[in-house]
Amino acid sequence: MNFTVFGLPPRTGRWLYILLGLLAMLSMGTVYSWSIFRRPLQDLYGFQSRESLLPFTVLLVMYAVFMPVAGSRMHRFGPRRTMAFGSLLVALGYMLSSRATSLLPLTLTYGVLGGAGVGIAYGVPMAVAAAWFPDKKGLAIGLTVVGFGLSPLVTAPLAAFSIGRLGIPNTFLVLGAGFGLILFAVSSCMRMPPAGWWPGISKGAPPPAAQAAPSAGVLLRKPLFHVLCACYTIGTFVGLSAIGISGSVAQEMIRITPEMTAVLVSVFAVFNGLGRPLFGWIADRFQPHRAATLAFGLIFLASGLMQVAGEGTVRLYAVSFALFWLCLGGWLALAPTATLKLFDPAQYAGNYGWVFTSYGVGAFLGTMVAGSFRDLFGSYAYLFPLNMALSLIGMILAFFFLRDRKKGSPAVK
Repeated sequence: MNFTVFGLPPRTGRWLYILLGLLAMLSMGTVYSWSIFRRPLQDLYGFQSRESLLPFTVLLVMYAVFMPVAGSRMHRFGPRRTMAFGSLLVALGYMLSSRATSLLPLTLTYGVLGGAGVGIAYGVPMAVAAAWFPDKKGLAIGLTVVGFGLSPLVTAPLAAFSIGRLGIPNTFLVLGAGFGLILFAVSSCMRMPPAGWWPGISKGAPPPAAQAAPSAGVLLRKPLFHVLCACYTIGTFVGLSAIGISGSVAQEMIRITPEMTAVLVSVFAVFNGLGRPLFGWIADRFQPHRAATLAFGLIFLASGLMQVAGEGTVRLYAVSFALFWLCLGGWLALAPTATLKLFDPAQYAGNYGWVFTSYGVGAFLGTMVAGSFRDLFGSYAYLFPLNMALSLIGMILAFFFLRDRKKGSPAVK
């Protein structure tokens, strides 16, 4: 096949899809900077702690719901139109949030519209990267999604600076316009390779066989599926609740300035990004049940450290929340890797769509419980004993049950 990719030979030009996907993920991943918005929103509109987490919670749930839905429809509408539609919803969600002055409109604009947009657009760069890298799918997807985790490294300081200079409403407007333009530009470049294209690992290497249609009924009857979902729910419960309260804990419990908080959230984003390739490698090298056990062990340690944290304990706070963010990033690589290893690889796309619903469950419960604890007890400190208990349950489930004991191997066909 004689064609070029961005004017370059296909084997070279295809790497630009990873760069474009990384740029799109950096834009969409600004949702992880929500903790920077919470305190200003509470001061401006008088929201309670639980209320200020609601838009973020709804966004995560909508993101989890729409990602598998959009993925199953992308073959019909194509990657360009699918991502362009998601980009439009993201831009509208942010820009309309600038007009919201109460909780319900903000939840509908930022949470529902923005979350649906992220869910629809999110899967496109990954699918395109995987299609152009049939010989390196895991590497291509991993390099693409790192941008989502690293996004707060850029967007948290940007949002904090903008809020300080322009205020909350204008910040939503600026971010919506900026991210909308970036995502639209990236979506215009998204396309799949020609049918049957294969870069070839060796001379005459054939393209991989087409995947069979997933059978949800078979998957849902497997106890191992429910164990993985339970572990994924616990991992996201702790991780996303930590992300949602990172800024508030820093300022309320540790008494750190807003400027220093923004810097630390950016540092945490690096750990979130590093957790993806790190735990993906650990799951490959040592099997998913050991990687999951390690993740829960680190969560237990981080929660225990926060038990003795207080005003001025900046280093203790930084270590604890770096571990929370690291483990959340780890689960976003560990869960798809476990799905690939524990179940039929030919059914991976459909299987992970079902497993990913656990992300939405963990997001909803984690963020709502975190806000409720703050409102009921007056401090986020009471959340960390709960996280310790959940991580212990997770360690037991992961180490003893997250494997196929019938075959003595973590592969279930």
